[in-house]
Amino acid sequence: MRLMNVNKKRRNKMSLGIAFLWGGAAIWAFVTLIWILSLIVKNSAIMDIFWGMGLLMSVLVYGFLLGENQFSASLLQVLVAIWALRLSVYIFFRNLGKPEDLRYANWRRENGSRWWWYSFLKVFLLQGVIMWIVSVALLTGQGGNSVNELTWLSYGGIALFIIGFIFEAGGDWQLSRFKKNPANKGKVMDSGLWAYTRHPNYFGESVIWWGFFLIAMESGCWLALISPILMTFLLTKVSGVAMLDKVMSEAKPQYRDYIASTSAFFPMPKRRSAK
Repeated sequence: MRLMNVNKKRRNKMSLGIAFLWGGAAIWAFVTLIWILSLIVKNSAIMDIFWGMGLLMSVLVYGFLLGENQFSASLLQVLVAIWALRLSVYIFFRNLGKPEDLRYANWRRENGSRWWWYSFLKVFLLQGVIMWIVSVALLTGQGGNSVNELTWLSYGGIALFIIGFIFEAGGDWQLSRFKKNPANKGKVMDSGLWAYTRHPNYFGESVIWWGFFLIAMESGCWLALISPILMTFLLTKVSGVAMLDKVMSEAKPQYRDYIASTSAFFPMPKRRSAK
C-alpha cells in the first residue's frame, strides 16, 4: 500500500511537470500568434490586451491536461476567466483608435528596421516567459489534492479576489471617467480610490493574485507562492508603480505633490503633512 501511494505521488508530480511544459508550449504558440498579429496591425502594444487572455488559456490548458474536476480547480478557472476577460476588454477599449503606446513606439523608433523581429524577443517572448512562470499557481491549483468543497482557503481566496477586483476594476473605471472629462486635461486623478493609493488598479491586481494563491493552496503545493510574489514584484518594482511614477512625475509636475501626499501601493489615508 505504501509503495502504491509513493508511485501515485510520483505520477502526480510527473503529470504536473508535463502539464507545465505543455502550458509553456501553448503560451509560446499564443505569443507567437499575437506577435504576427502585431506585425499586421503595426502595433506591439496589443500584447497588453492579450496578457490576461494568455493566463486564462494557461489555466484552461492545465485543467484539460490534468483532468481535475474538483470544486477548487473549477473555482480557480472561473475567477481567472472573470479577471482576464474584464482586463482584456478594458485595455482593448482604452487603446481603441489611439496610436501605439509610447513605450512601444519609442522602442520601435530606437530599433528601426530590426524592430519587426526584435519585438518578438523584447516584448512577446519576454512576456510569454513571465506569463509561464506566473501561471505556476494556476497549474498547482488544477492538480494535486484540490478539494470538492469550500474551505477557509477558498473563502479567503474569494474574499481577496472580490477586494482586489473592486480596486482594480473600480480604479480603472474611475480613471477612465476622469480622462473623458475635458475639464480634467492635464490634471492628476486624486479622488475616489485614487485618494488612498496612487495605483489602486495595481494594488487590486496584486490582491487578486494572492487570492488565486490561496485557492491554489487547496492542493497543498507551496510552489503556488511563486505567482503572487512575482506579480507583486513586477507591479511595484518593474512595469507598474516605479515606472509609471517616473513617467508621470516628468510629464506632470503636480504629480510630485500627489506622490508626497498619497501612498504608492497600499491604501492609506492621505498624509497630513501634505500641502
